[in-house]
Amino acid sequence: MAAPTSKTASKPLKERIIRFLKEVRAELRKVAWPNRKELTTYTIVVIATVAVVSVFISLADITFGQLLILLRRLRG
Repeated sequence: MAAPTSKTASKPLKERIIRFLKEVRAELRKVAWPNRKELTTYTIVVIATVAVVSVFISLADITFGQLLILLRRLRG
């Protein structure tokens, strides 16, 4: 983000906020929004990915936990 120039800094806060919101609205109109089928597909992919990663992390946690318990028993 560029540093504010004296030109933008001299404008009142209300005008700068209004201009910002107008620019945001203009940019959002350029976005290629997904249709319903794409949105459903992307949602399923995200949920499946989260499920797979959470199972992997859970298994790794259980494995390392059991290894630490085993090491503690061997030392003591």
